[in-house]
Amino acid sequence: MNIQRQQVRSVQSPDNFVMNVPAHHPSYLGFDYVELWVGNAKQAASFYKTRLGFSLFAYRGLETGSRTWTSYALRQGEVTLIVSSALPPDNDTFNAHLARHGDAVRDIAFRVTECESTYDRAMAAGAVSVHPPQEYVGTHGGIVIATIKTVGDTNHTFVERSGNGTTFLPGFVTINDPDPLDRILASVGGRSLDHIGLNIPEGDLGSLVEWYERVLGFHRFFSIDDSIVHTEFSGLRSVVMADSSERIKIPLIEPASGFRKGQVEEFLEYHGGSGAQHFAVLTDDILASSQALRERGVSTLKVPSGYYPRLREFLRVRDIKLQEDIELLAQYDIMVDFDKNGYLLQMFTKPITDRPTAFFEFLQRRNFEGFGANNFRAIFEAIEQEQERRGNLH
Repeated sequence: MNIQRQQVRSVQSPDNFVMNVPAHHPSYLGFDYVELWVGNAKQAASFYKTRLGFSLFAYRGLETGSRTWTSYALRQGEVTLIVSSALPPDNDTFNAHLARHGDAVRDIAFRVTECESTYDRAMAAGAVSVHPPQEYVGTHGGIVIATIKTVGDTNHTFVERSGNGTTFLPGFVTINDPDPLDRILASVGGRSLDHIGLNIPEGDLGSLVEWYERVLGFHRFFSIDDSIVHTEFSGLRSVVMADSSERIKIPLIEPASGFRKGQVEEFLEYHGGSGAQHFAVLTDDILASSQALRERGVSTLKVPSGYYPRLREFLRVRDIKLQEDIELLAQYDIMVDFDKNGYLLQMFTKPITDRPTAFFEFLQRRNFEGFGANNFRAIFEAIEQEQERRGNLH
């Protein structure tokens, strides 16, 4: 099957970062779920519920007839995570993944209109198959799923759903058992996945961008390089890939040489190569989300001193009004970026595992579609403060 390459037109964003707009490419409806392979799925699920405010809604394990996997499916708004562990001790694929990467993302799944045609297009364009389309029909609808490999040990699964949508995935049973802590703790309020960042070694960016264009029909949504994003210690280059509807956005990030060890190199070292580093969750009220996370005991990244005085001066000179109180933004370490249309509010958790390899970003968009590029230096400096504490800034 021949892949039809989509025509794109380049436009210039306000801060000279390249963005692209696709002509058209059907099929993708958004993120479906993200699956992490972890050492103890039950305990990981408890962490995501109590600390990050997710709710358990589906399960598979010995009690449901699964003899090989135990998995907990959790949801917050439209954000769906699965944490899975292998049950038999001789699952070599799982054991190798866990030993190399620690608790880490295995699969980033996309909701599609037609699984088979999406898979066929990808295979014709050179994708490596994990498993071809498989159809499962239940009393509440059908599911067709297929999986291909992407960078490192990460996969992409295509999920086509029909019927009333109450069936999650084959082998899972629905769980309706509210956590008692939900009556005590405030909702975090995450609404949907905005993007998922993939870190890769230096030199791999160009080929991976081409892979997402050729195999998945994605286009370049946004790009930035180390001439803009760098500190004394680190720099990066990034291209954000998006589907035609721009419901799926995946920043591809490589380190830039000529600096000391930065946060991307730290990730690659402790993750054992390429993989997903951060999950960006949209919220309608970042102040409420930040307060809820703090009350749940989530450690967040401390914004460098001097950021908020510079922000106040910027707002004064540009005569920009925020709906939020800067004192509250500073209290919760929330950063702000602007363009001519609006602004972005964003905050970051510290790593959520012992290996410094994964974190969450929570963001609120006020008529702003960029990626907080004007905050990248401050974000790097904040991360480098933590790297220095870990002895990894050298």
